[in-house]
Amino acid sequence: MSTAATPTTTSPENPPEITRGSLIPALPDDLSIHCIALLPRFAHPTLARVSRAFHSLLRGRNPDPLLAARRRHLGLSDPHLIVSLRPPEFSSPLFFLLLPHPGWPPLPLPPPPVPVASSSSVAVDGDRMFLVGGSVSGVPSSSVQILDPRNRSWSIGPRLSSPREFAAVVALSGVLFVAGGCVPSSPFWAESLELSNSDAKWAMVPSPPHFREKWMHGSASLAGKVLAVADRGGLAYDPAAPPGEAWAPVSPVLDMGWKGRAAVVGGILYSYDYLGQVKGYDPETDSWSKVEGLEQDLPKFLCGATLANVGGLLYLVWEGKWKGKTKGKCEARSMVVIDWAAIEVTKADEGRLRGKVVSRDTIVFMGMPKGLAEH
Repeated sequence: MSTAATPTTTSPENPPEITRGSLIPALPDDLSIHCIALLPRFAHPTLARVSRAFHSLLRGRNPDPLLAARRRHLGLSDPHLIVSLRPPEFSSPLFFLLLPHPGWPPLPLPPPPVPVASSSSVAVDGDRMFLVGGSVSGVPSSSVQILDPRNRSWSIGPRLSSPREFAAVVALSGVLFVAGGCVPSSPFWAESLELSNSDAKWAMVPSPPHFREKWMHGSASLAGKVLAVADRGGLAYDPAAPPGEAWAPVSPVLDMGWKGRAAVVGGILYSYDYLGQVKGYDPETDSWSKVEGLEQDLPKFLCGATLANVGGLLYLVWEGKWKGKTKGKCEARSMVVIDWAAIEVTKADEGRLRGKVVSRDTIVFMGMPKGLAEH
């Protein structure tokens, strides 16, 4: 951080020298960063064009940690999406940060330290994303990798007690829960990690052996419980219940309607069925309701769409089709189109759910061959 020295005299013959910084010439850099921190992050792409110093601060591969720290101190945060794409020739997914504002370009994130395959699982706690397990060269991994999108950096967390892939992973009340994706006979088939303790280690979560022969398809936290949908019936784990009563099958109604990918918004679990309709499950009434009002605005999600809670809105992310012109077939093959839509859902009479698309955008990734594993 560079600032010029200020003379001690202030007479008209010797006026004070203006303190100059690399960002805003009339201001020292620490004050400039404070001003920039007050601006929403969707303004960063425009600001990055002002100068090389701005570009390095906002879009560089090694962002200044002072900017993220200043935003945390001011209590400022912007909801965001983290999108992962895995081209066939890459061993590990490529990660991008998207702010949910139309026209905001994707910001590449650094690759995770351990190049795990797409069989890893993801959970989010506050501003941190946990990339759990996966496979390295076809072998299940014990790695736990933590992404902090505020400063675009990865760190390594405590290793799992049991290597796993395609596990159910949920962050609930400051605890990271992991289940499945490993040898059923492992005593650490389910384990937990206290996220508030930097020195914490994974602890075994006792589980009935007859619940372990399952292939996990998805997971979520709902009504204070950890839920996992599986090929042989879903599971519910209640951390507050006595150990002998903590595990139970999920409601048959929930199990029949939960396809795998889901998101919880406002106490409702949202997924989509085999007809491509978005619907929500209310645990209070143990019933599913179709989200009405989306037929004209969204395609039917027969497969591949991802759901997320972003700032209290239901987000859908899916691979779309480019509707513009291309220079040739080669350019079209190297182009991947990702669409997203933000949906505000309200409860209507008799438990009906009404959805309204409040924002939508299309992101084009160039140089990405077809055949992506996930997004």
